[in-house]
Amino acid sequence: PGFAGMNGSAIENFSCVIYNVSLMNCTWQAGRNQAGWNAPADTQYFLYWQNSRGNNLTECELYIKDENGRNTGCRFKNVKIKNDKAYFRVDGSSKHSSIQLYDEYIKLYKIEILTPPLNVTVNCTKAPEGCLITWKPPHTSHLGMTNCFQYEISIQSK
Repeated sequence: PGFAGMNGSAIENFSCVIYNVSLMNCTWQAGRNQAGWNAPADTQYFLYWQNSRGNNLTECELYIKDENGRNTGCRFKNVKIKNDKAYFRVDGSSKHSSIQLYDEYIKLYKIEILTPPLNVTVNCTKAPEGCLITWKPPHTSHLGMTNCFQYEISIQSK
């Protein structure tokens, strides 16, 4: 992070999360310099991303705005997790000064919040075996990676 532009003007606290299989939210905060001043009030930020090498950089289609109309996040639909890292870049513009760009590579599978396992069934008998609990892996945009999942069962009895 940080290239040509006013020191401390790049965004801060950039983070993204993937949920419900194919939705992604990214958020950030306006930059602040060492003296604690925000980037100029007229600064606007623009997010571009590239899901895998060979794809073009595309701009966010649905920005999240703060009360002043400044872009502070982006909502994505139809996100697919590919093997490569995704590249994110946030540029800023202001009439008063140049704004540093922020960029980061993120492995999307590391920021995914998984849905619960599917088709959970419990069959209990009085036999010594006790209960048989079965389930299927959750939906995810990963393909053929079901062997990567680890599960934890919490049994609570009254």
